[in-house]
Amino acid sequence: MAGKGQIDTDLLIIGGGMVGLAQALAVASAGLRVVVVEHQDPGALTGAGHDGRVSSVSYGSHALFDRIGAWRHMSSRAGAIREIRVADGGAPLFLHFDHRDVGDRPFGYMVENRHIRLALGKALADAPDVTLLAPAEATEVRRQRTGVVARLADGCEIRAPLVVGAEGRQSPLRRQAGIRCLSWQYGQTAIVTTLRHQLPHHGVANELFLAPGPFALLPMRGKRSALVWTERHADVPALLALDDDAFDGEIMARAGDHWGRIHCDAPRWSYPLGLQNAERYIDTRLALIGDAAHGMHPVAGQGLNLGLRDVAALAEVLVDAARLGLDIGGDEVLRRYQRWRRFDALTMLVMTDGLVRLFSNDIAPLRLARILGLGLVDRIGPAKRFFERHAAAISGDLPKLIRGEAL
Repeated sequence: MAGKGQIDTDLLIIGGGMVGLAQALAVASAGLRVVVVEHQDPGALTGAGHDGRVSSVSYGSHALFDRIGAWRHMSSRAGAIREIRVADGGAPLFLHFDHRDVGDRPFGYMVENRHIRLALGKALADAPDVTLLAPAEATEVRRQRTGVVARLADGCEIRAPLVVGAEGRQSPLRRQAGIRCLSWQYGQTAIVTTLRHQLPHHGVANELFLAPGPFALLPMRGKRSALVWTERHADVPALLALDDDAFDGEIMARAGDHWGRIHCDAPRWSYPLGLQNAERYIDTRLALIGDAAHGMHPVAGQGLNLGLRDVAALAEVLVDAARLGLDIGGDEVLRRYQRWRRFDALTMLVMTDGLVRLFSNDIAPLRLARILGLGLVDRIGPAKRFFERHAAAISGDLPKLIRGEAL
């Protein structure tokens, strides 16, 4: 806790989750001072029973984590994604991506969220320019033309030229700014857990498109995989209520016998799925990042990666402005950030939404077209490499940190 008093800093971040802490470390790596305010106890966010989710860390996101000093703390927990196999149910034609088509490095890695948070916490210990206040509550944030003043519940006052909203999909800062969101729900819920299986996965990520939604097994360390199983809302309670043997049987019925005997070795969590995109990512002395700016369906596994590209772009814009002696919370600086991020985010949202709507049904003519389309893309080299580069997040106008370069 901060205690009463005043703190002057270069950047204030509200929200100390994965994206918020990455933002703090990215900006501090170039010498700017940062204060992060997080309302939860960090220990609660890193416990084994917190949420069970596992994130896909693209190669570009891996480069960012490496640059900000966090990757070395999570690398031993990361499962490499060397191949991706996409199929429509049990159809004979499928789409197969091999990392060797685009280089000698994996497409990315699967890492449990709690291990990402632990790694970021350890990196903070080597970042003297970052102050983490947690648990702490920002009861008031005043954004004025001349700067930002935030008051915490304990009376501490924080002053900065810019505040970053990294509080997630229900962002209070976004609501306070009157920024509306385009949003809808899919009528689907994701069941999330981890599995242990008899046979090795060889670094292959498998995604099956079934009528209720995608069913994905994603490679983790050892003979373990992360399960992201999408079902209709109404069917999920009954699935979650099954005993262990019956639940394992339902997984096997969908996954087949490629992995030998499968059993769930972690608690089961469930999350309703929806899409949202803020009408703008900036306001007076405010920038939104991660889920505060956009949220998507997990079908492509790019949610965290999209947020980390926000982190890299905002850090680069702010550091460039600071080196030129500009006001880092000024309107033109923030507009540059928004111009950089809006197109990329909207492209990814449209792509994932289209995949969900195209594949989450069992209409016969549409299913035939999907199967043929997957098989066709698999055989057209340039088209296939385009999707492979997107899977590795190594395409487009990438910020320096995503390219593995220092700010």
